[in-house]
Amino acid sequence: MNEMLAMMTITIVAVISPGPDFAMITRTSYANGRRTGLLAALGIACGVQVHVFYTLFGVTLLSTHAPLLMNVMQYIGAAYLIYLGISALLHHPSSQPTQSVTNVSGFAAFKMGFLTNALNPKTMLFVIATFTQVMSAHSSIWHGLGYGLFMSFAHWLWFSLVALFFTAQTIRLRILSHQLIADRIMAVVLIGLGMLLAVSHLNITST
Repeated sequence: MNEMLAMMTITIVAVISPGPDFAMITRTSYANGRRTGLLAALGIACGVQVHVFYTLFGVTLLSTHAPLLMNVMQYIGAAYLIYLGISALLHHPSSQPTQSVTNVSGFAAFKMGFLTNALNPKTMLFVIATFTQVMSAHSSIWHGLGYGLFMSFAHWLWFSLVALFFTAQTIRLRILSHQLIADRIMAVVLIGLGMLLAVSHLNITST
């Protein structure tokens, strides 16, 4: 019971802390509408399972025997955030606020959420740290899978709420009336997060 409470507490605190997922969901929701935001939130929840599975099934072996692959994955994650930021920076919204949404397919929205989380070093470190704290040699693999499902559920619930908040009519219209400024802010946040992750990882590997 104590193990489960610890895992749930750590997960909730980690999920609601600002990061790449929050920045991506915020911009996706106000720029593209509720459906796109909710599908991106579902993608984030599914992306968590990537971290859960490689943590449960051999992240230690992967880190030991294929460190280059781990490094490449982390740099790809940082590059993807920078790419999202540059895309937001280059986006030119219409001069008038509107309730219409950008033509973004459901798959594209899901993929954006999935890749943002699956390539997010922050989530990778969170999942590994959590599992090493709450899992022991005697823990069942089913316990680990259950923890992973809870992590996904917590991510889906929180980011769905974020998407619903930023697509509420009053809030969305207010943001869209200043969308150029909002896009620039979110672009700087995403690019900054990507560069910060890349630099911090570079410092770790060089020590």
